[in-house]
Amino acid sequence: MHLRLIWVGKTKNEHLRALVDDYLGRLRHFVRCEVTELRESAARTDREGIEDEGRRIIGGLRGDAFVVLLDVEGREWSSTGLAGEIEKWQSGRRKEIVFVIGGHNGVSKQVTERANFRWSLSKLTLTHEMARIVLAEQLYRAYTIIHGMPYQK
Repeated sequence: MHLRLIWVGKTKNEHLRALVDDYLGRLRHFVRCEVTELRESAARTDREGIEDEGRRIIGGLRGDAFVVLLDVEGREWSSTGLAGEIEKWQSGRRKEIVFVIGGHNGVSKQVTERANFRWSLSKLTLTHEMARIVLAEQLYRAYTIIHGMPYQK
């Protein structure tokens, strides 16, 4: 299985970027993983920007990718629940799982409709940079749970 994380914009804060890189490096011990950073739209209106970013997100997806959209309206999981879902996806022979974090104005209707699952990291409001850290850390934690490693305790 292959994990891909797609997000809009760069992680500008070097300390936060280092945390994301650290967790992704740890995660790569368990699964192939890559990040696709899309540039933020320079459109004149928020709506045009959402549509532009949405087209680029959709354009970067393989047809058979299983897409998990990070969405405040999505379902919440515990860490063990996420690990269980990942195990189901793996046993279902999914080749690619894509986690999408949209831009600061949200995502287009097309991205929401393309998503196979919508996941809420928390009811709390997180910056996009913090959401990237939480996503990477929780994916790493899920794999330590799957492999019975002590990190998650």
